[in-house]
Amino acid sequence: MSHVRAAVLRELGRPTTIEPLTLAEPGVGEVLVRMTAAGVCHSDLYVRDGAWARPVPIVIGHEGAGVVESVGEGVESALVGRQVILSWQVACGTCASCRAARKWACTNSPSYSHRRIGGSAAFSDPAGNDLLSYCAIATMSEATVVAAAAAVPLEAEVDPAVAALIGCCVSTGVGAVTKAAAVEAGASIVVIGIGGVGLSCVMGGVLAGAGRIVAVDRQAAKLELATALGATHRVLVADDADATRSEVLATLGSDGADYTFEAAGRADTATLAVELLAPSGLAVIVGMPPMGARASFDVYRLVDGSRRIVGTNYGNIDPLTDFPAYAELHRAGRLPIERLVESRLRLADVEVAFDRLRAGTVGRQVIVMDGAG
Repeated sequence: MSHVRAAVLRELGRPTTIEPLTLAEPGVGEVLVRMTAAGVCHSDLYVRDGAWARPVPIVIGHEGAGVVESVGEGVESALVGRQVILSWQVACGTCASCRAARKWACTNSPSYSHRRIGGSAAFSDPAGNDLLSYCAIATMSEATVVAAAAAVPLEAEVDPAVAALIGCCVSTGVGAVTKAAAVEAGASIVVIGIGGVGLSCVMGGVLAGAGRIVAVDRQAAKLELATALGATHRVLVADDADATRSEVLATLGSDGADYTFEAAGRADTATLAVELLAPSGLAVIVGMPPMGARASFDVYRLVDGSRRIVGTNYGNIDPLTDFPAYAELHRAGRLPIERLVESRLRLADVEVAFDRLRAGTVGRQVIVMDGAG
């Protein structure tokens, strides 16, 4: 047993608390990871605020990286000491999606149970009560026990904050452009919502060789960063949706974009993403809104123009191959992930991070564990 501090959510809609917990030893097929960094994602905020229904009490966090400290039976001991990025989804391998090589659409991922292999909880409090692990990885803890398949090793180490962001926002955004949409060189793209995922969509557009990359957001500072990362044009959102749509179309200099990426997680911007499409264009809905959110669009225009809409979960990636690939692109200077990190906080600051995220004025915040630098 190990003793750790972790961010615990005991009631949806209430503040998290940093609590001392006991962490189980890794069992068959599991590893114990000493966490070095955890990103603060809007998905965590939705759970904390109760916009997404999740079981409680639970140790939160689903974007992170660390170092393998020990392994359970059936796991290669060579993993000990390796830097790993944690995947919040482990494919079951047996559902229809997995059999069709669409692991990102797995409908029976064990990660959705928020429990260990076998169904037990990884954490317990001083009173002996069990606590679940969000997405079965619980990254906002000093250490965590996960399925070995969720811990993807890197060949060469990278900044822990960079590794953490590869675990969710970078893979989701880059994957949305290069995998879900398979944007071709020279195409025009519009990215709506310039947070961590939106900025990653911009970087994905650069990797794909997109001809025009239009960044759209309410915050001028975010648009400046998007430009620094490769956006060719930027549009500051107006209070009037029609004015925003008109400005984006004028910026494109055409009747619409080849591809649009909604990364704000809002119903109105999902509608905008469809409205900005050129004939035969593809709208990729990347952002995750509160449960039950609904968007609308002109069905006649969609059909008449052969326009398309697709949703993407986790950027259609395969963590086992794509996490290391993105780390290599970062080391080669082609994926400047470090530019996404706006602030580095301590575990005790998680509620501060949520307040900033709720205000919508910050980029990616990363919790750096004590001793991790």
